[in-house]
Amino acid sequence: MKYRGRVWKFGDNVDTDLIIPARYLDTSDPKELASHLMEPVDPQFPEKVKEGDILVAGRNFGCGSSREHAPVAIKGAGISCVVAKSFARIFYRNAFNTGLPILEAPEAAEEAREGDILEVDLGEGKVRNLSQGKEYRAKPLPPFMQELIRDGGLMKHIAKRLREGEV
Repeated sequence: MKYRGRVWKFGDNVDTDLIIPARYLDTSDPKELASHLMEPVDPQFPEKVKEGDILVAGRNFGCGSSREHAPVAIKGAGISCVVAKSFARIFYRNAFNTGLPILEAPEAAEEAREGDILEVDLGEGKVRNLSQGKEYRAKPLPPFMQELIRDGGLMKHIAKRLREGEV
């Protein structure tokens, strides 16, 4: 699974209230949630993001409450994947539950600059910064986690397996 896009860079401890403020949790519509993505940090952010862009962050991305709205909003905005130094455990799980591709790549996250173009290969655990001419190694995602993303998240994966008679 490979992704290529422009970097939007954020720092450490970006919590779910920064990703999607609690006042918008009365909907689960991905496009509506996306229209408020990162609003407390940059109210114009949703208008700036283009399909396929990559969000890069520091440590503990997605800390805070356990809402699945955060990865849904990110995915709904067209962001292809998130690369961070580390993820809060509940966000990590919710990302796979909702089919949002993520990769822990500390060096790549540290050195990426906003506007850089990255290529991310989840299966190989590689991040190439095309703007800087650098390549970074990360722990590849296990095949099952890649399958969850490919299927669009946990519930869609289970539905697929039921249709195919595997469950």
